Amino acid sequence: MSTIYDVARLADVSPATVSRVLNDRGDVNAEMAQRVRASVEMLGYRPNSVARNLRRKVASVWALIISDIENPHFTALVRGVEDVARSKGYSVVLCNSDEELEKERGYVDVALDERMAGVIISPSSDKDSAIGPLLKAGVPVVTIDRRLRRSPVNSVVVANKQGANEATAHLLANGFRRVACITGPTRTTTAVQRLAGYRSALFEAGIAVDPQLVRTADYKEAGGAEATRELMSLPEPPDAIFVGNSLMTMGALGWLADAGISIPDHVGIVGFDDLPYARLVSPRLTTVAQPTYELGRTAAQMLVERAAAPDAPVRSVTLPTRLVVRDSSRR
Repeated sequence: MSTIYDVARLADVSPATVSRVLNDRGDVNAEMAQRVRASVEMLGYRPNSVARNLRRKVASVWALIISDIENPHFTALVRGVEDVARSKGYSVVLCNSDEELEKERGYVDVALDERMAGVIISPSSDKDSAIGPLLKAGVPVVTIDRRLRRSPVNSVVVANKQGANEATAHLLANGFRRVACITGPTRTTTAVQRLAGYRSALFEAGIAVDPQLVRTADYKEAGGAEATRELMSLPEPPDAIFVGNSLMTMGALGWLADAGISIPDHVGIVGFDDLPYARLVSPRLTTVAQPTYELGRTAAQMLVERAAAPDAPVRSVTLPTRLVVRDSSRR
């Protein structure tokens, strides 16, 4: 493997001159710079990225820590982050915390050890996710999809409460009266806000919240299936269910199909996240659509802004949701 000294010998310059050319410093004679570049190409020389990071003090890499890589909601979100990152000269390392604080903290340590230029994180907990070490080290941080309860960082989320309110109100307007809710872990702001939207819609309709009709699951498919089983096993089961994310909705649909329960004749369904499968299942699924690509793009832009102005005021952006009405919620 060629070294910087091999390049210097072939180009008949000093190693320091090679370094200045590779780091785009403009204080090198044009003819010498051309010899260096020709020698680099001839030898196939690749700079040592670790050494360059140490000299530059920071790597041109962002960490994107998401809470569940199996959740298709994050696919377009990741693309939005990556498109902005590439346009600004950054690479993105994707990290999956799997809703586990220990894994999340491990990735925070990796971001610090590798001197990454910034971190975008979907926190596993609104109060226990630990980004303090990043802030102490001066690493720009933006939270995405979820907020932290007490943390001075920029954030971008969607209007979770409004979306859940519209979904529940839609079911009520279509004649359903025992509307249940399956929400996610209450340590996350998305679950808390979507549950609040469900409750507010019932309140506005003059219907008391029945605690038996509320289930807290794990934002995963198996959790959605189990919560649906519990609800449909009640002495007075619900006639409709609002489900708080896409994976739990898949679990609910699967359990209902296996049990032979007809949608929407016996139970109406509205999910959260308008993924491609929503248009393909039968009956077609009513969902709350999120601007997932825009979530990622906005978070990446905010990270760029924070890096350029670390002392700027903290701000939060809330993007709108949209109710997409299909067959699963209409009798």
